[in-house]
Amino acid sequence: MTTLTRVITGDLKSRIDRIWDAFWSGGISNPIEVIEQITYLLFIRRLDELQTLKDNRARRFREPVETPTFRPGQDHLRWSQFKNDDPAVMFKVVGDEVFPFLRRLGGEGSTYSDHMKDARFTIPTPALLSKVVDMLDDVPMTDRDTNGDLYEYMLGKIATAGQNGQFRTPRHIIQLMVAMTAPTPTDEIVDPACGTAGFLVAASEHLRATHPSVMTDAAQRRHFNHSMFHGYDFDNTMLRIGSMNMLLHGIEAPDIRHRDSLSQGAAADEGRYSLVLANPPFAGSLDYESTSKALLKDVKTKKTELLFLALFLRLLKPGGRAAVIVPDGVLFGSSIAHKTLRKRLVEEHKLDAVVKLPSGTFRPYAGVSTAILFFTRTDSGGTEDVWFYDIQADGWSLDDKRTPLLAEDKLGCMPSAHLSPDEHLRNNLPDALARWGARTGEAGRARTEQSFLVPKADIVAQGYDLSLNRNKEVVHEEVEHRDPLEIIADLEALELEIHQGLADLKVMLQ
Repeated sequence: MTTLTRVITGDLKSRIDRIWDAFWSGGISNPIEVIEQITYLLFIRRLDELQTLKDNRARRFREPVETPTFRPGQDHLRWSQFKNDDPAVMFKVVGDEVFPFLRRLGGEGSTYSDHMKDARFTIPTPALLSKVVDMLDDVPMTDRDTNGDLYEYMLGKIATAGQNGQFRTPRHIIQLMVAMTAPTPTDEIVDPACGTAGFLVAASEHLRATHPSVMTDAAQRRHFNHSMFHGYDFDNTMLRIGSMNMLLHGIEAPDIRHRDSLSQGAAADEGRYSLVLANPPFAGSLDYESTSKALLKDVKTKKTELLFLALFLRLLKPGGRAAVIVPDGVLFGSSIAHKTLRKRLVEEHKLDAVVKLPSGTFRPYAGVSTAILFFTRTDSGGTEDVWFYDIQADGWSLDDKRTPLLAEDKLGCMPSAHLSPDEHLRNNLPDALARWGARTGEAGRARTEQSFLVPKADIVAQGYDLSLNRNKEVVHEEVEHRDPLEIIADLEALELEIHQGLADLKVMLQ
């Protein structure tokens, strides 16, 4: 089985590092701003490449260019043109004409064009722009895998830059959730808190690897590129970055929209999606007045993690499934809202699994303990046995450094090399995925093992508490009890030794 994780070559990585260093030495040190400016430039380059494809097609078939991006008289705005200008001329063209052109593109089709309406050009000097354009022009972008990995590498730089790392769920955890939900070519997939679109990208990569028909079948390809992937976020920077991430991973027109998912505006999408993949914000700020009244009717609370769970159930169509990360408090919280939501999952729908994550999963940005909930919307119950898995190691150290504990080919949930029992102790993800696939055979496992099934009746009996500790049985070691008479004899012997020692000490002092 081949892993979905790839690593860009050392040469390409060093090129990106040099571009990053150029921004840094040129006066732009904020990693979000760096990746934004690179995103704009890559987008401009991509527009030119798409126009070239349209031009070639029009020449080949001797017909007009279909929906041209660049109109007559705008050739000087194309990457292939201005990249050859003198630095001062290039700086003026890009700042005064190319960026206003980008902002006017909004509403002409794909959502990633719409996100450019707020594009700001912040590169401070002609010399830096010329240097960065030259460097980006040397980066190969004809291969989708390379494009995606290049962008993932840049997103990783955000994650290593302090608090901005909160935008990213570890890629190997995302891939585990995607592999366990196994997206199909007919799915409509949504992430209502999409950030950099990591879940949607991973789902697209999984589909390419497991269902090649999404690229060869015309109807499936159209769905894949235009109507399969949906993401909401209320951070415009993340929308731009997420849209470009998807574009560079080969999705032509993803539906990435500005929206506060907990507001009234989400009602239009109820019952639309077949798969939810998400890591919603925990303890996020909430505008209670604008929060959806329907959600508040489902669960009266100000806790965003509970409101998002209620939202996921509304967004799913009957039979739709979800894999979502929640803080541990969702599993055992004692408030009416907590208990009501858990009871709904178990009684009105089908709770499939609770996968406990190590407490260091989101370090260094957060030490909160989390779990992944897997459930299916049924509106008619269906919970029988809930599968639990205790992930104790995910392949990386659980301290703030989060360094890999194994070779690259043994990381992730689908490593390309077999793991020994000792290596499993450092990466439980492949075992979790394998046991999930064979979970009907898990009934024979004791509830002291790393994974086990818990009957619905037991969960109901303990007030719908879904915490691992409440459902796992603790192994009590057998203690050997000695005969009381033996213990008394030993105590008497010890008393004699003490008396003798005191007598000897008195003699020595005399």
